[in-house]
Parts: sequence; structure tokens; C-alpha cells
Amino acid sequence: MSLLGRLLRNRRADETHMAWNMPNLQGPEPLILTSRDFGDGDPIPLEQCARTIGGADLSPQLSWTAPPSGTARLLLVVEDIDVPMAKPAVHCLALIDPAAGHLDPGALGARQPAPGVRLLRSTIGRGYHGPAPIKGHGPHRYTFQLFALATPVDLPAPERARPRAFLPAVTAPVLARGRLTGVYER
Repeated sequence: MSLLGRLLRNRRADETHMAWNMPNLQGPEPLILTSRDFGDGDPIPLEQCARTIGGADLSPQLSWTAPPSGTARLLLVVEDIDVPMAKPAVHCLALIDPAAGHLDPGALGARQPAPGVRLLRSTIGRGYHGPAPIKGHGPHRYTFQLFALATPVDLPAPERARPRAFLPAVTAPVLARGRLTGVYER
């Protein structure tokens, strides 16, 4: 167990400041988000973890139930809610065409995102960044949150906005939402 992990063991962002709990992203929860790579509350495979810890930084396969009629855009937010910071770390932020229906493994890659995927800036950079928690810090929960928005995101240059500035600025009504949580520990 690393000294840093032990020192920060009780310091965690937790759920309070995650996108799911933001007032502007509230809405009904009829979207069911799943992955063939892990179940809700299950460990995330090493392949989906960061290269720095031996993974491939490959975004997992994601599927969801049909969004409600009138959905203009899907917003995907992936957050580490156990990072030892004041707020969760955003590992991926993307706008997705609602006609997509699913994302194949690697669809959130920064170099070549899947058709219909518009990658925005995350805490770490652009594209999917897999788990890489501090060794010895304990289990980290990585929450994949999907929001069905009634209108397109109307912000100037959303690709340049930092996640903590972008997320509160989303004013489109949320028609539905769903989430899936994976866990990883070093």
C-alpha cells in the first residue's frame, strides 16, 4: 500500500458534486445504461483502465434503452466520485447523437471517436480516460451517467469549456437519465 494512498484514504469527492446531483441535470430516470464489459457495481476490467497502470484506455461498450421521443442529444459524463479532491474527476464528457443506440468498445477514443460522438474536454483531457486511482486509496467508483437532452447544447465552443464550467451551463431540459457504476482499486 502506498504512503500517499494511506494518507488520502479518507479524502474523497463523493456523490454530492457529481453531475447526477446537479439541479439542471435532474429528470426522470427511465434510461437503462448497461455494458457487456461490467455490471452495475462490478469491477472494471483492466483493459478499460489507464495505460499508466497497465490498461489500454479502451472505453467500454455501452448500451441504453431508447431515449424518449424529442431527445435532441445525449450527454455522457464519466466521473470518479472517490478521487481525493473537492469534486469528482471527469474522465470523459461527450455529446452523442440519440440515434446511436450504443457505443462499441473504444468509441470514446480521443483520436478517432465513433460517428455521432462529439468529445468535449474532461478533467484529464479529451476522450475517454480509464481508471487509475492512487495505489492504496481503496476502491474508486466510476459512474457513467447518460442524460437525454430535449434541445442541443447551446454554448459557444463547448469543446473548450472545462467540465465544471460546462455542466452547470447545460440548460436543455433532461427528458430521461440513467447511470452505471463500475469499481476499480489498486
